[in-house]
Amino acid sequence: MCLCSYAPMPLTQLLVEEMKRANRNTKSGFTLIEVLVVITLIALIAGVGGGFHIGTYKRMLVEKAARDLFLAAKYARIMAIEKQKSCRLEIETTNGGFFLAYDEFNEESGNTEQTIVRDMYSKPVEFTGAVKIEDIQITSIGLEETEDKTEIVFLPNGTAQSAVIQIGDGENHYTVSIYAATGKAAVQTGTVEEVEIKTVDLDKE
Repeated sequence: MCLCSYAPMPLTQLLVEEMKRANRNTKSGFTLIEVLVVITLIALIAGVGGGFHIGTYKRMLVEKAARDLFLAAKYARIMAIEKQKSCRLEIETTNGGFFLAYDEFNEESGNTEQTIVRDMYSKPVEFTGAVKIEDIQITSIGLEETEDKTEIVFLPNGTAQSAVIQIGDGENHYTVSIYAATGKAAVQTGTVEEVEIKTVDLDKE
C-alpha cells in the first residue's frame, strides 16, 4: 500500500487562482447608472455651450450692424467731399437697415432724382435677426431735433448733421455717434445714456 502525502497549495497561489476565476466570470461593460450619468453630463455641457454660442451669435449680429452703419457714415463723408454734393445716410427704422443716397440731375427728364449707392464699397443693408434701430436722434442743420427724421446729411465741406443712433436686440446695444463740425463718427458698446461721447477720426479707423 502506497501512502501519498497531501501538500497544501500556497496562499498566494490560491489568491491568484481565485482572481482568475473572478475575471472569467465578470462581464466587461458599463452599468445602466454609469451610462445615464455620462449622458446627463454630456447634455448639461451641451446646453451650457449652446446657450453661450447663441448669446455670442446675437451679440455678433448687433456688432456687425453697428460696424456696417459706422462704415457707411465714413463712406458717405468721403463721397460728399469727392463728388462735391450732399450725400445722405437714410435710416430705415421700420424694417431695420440703411442705405446711402444722393441727388443727381437727370438731363433727359430735366428732374433731380435720388440715386441709391450700390457699388463695391456700399450697398443697402438690412438687419438680420432681432437687430433693430432702438433710438435715433438727428439734429437738423437749423439745430432742431426731430424724432421722426431718418436721414443724416453729409455736406461737401466735410461737415454733417449731428446724430446718435442706438442699435440693439433688446439685450445687446451699440451706439453710433456722428459729429456735426467734422462729419466724423464713433461706434461704442452700450446705450445712448451709457456711452462716453468723443470724436473719432474716421480716416484712421
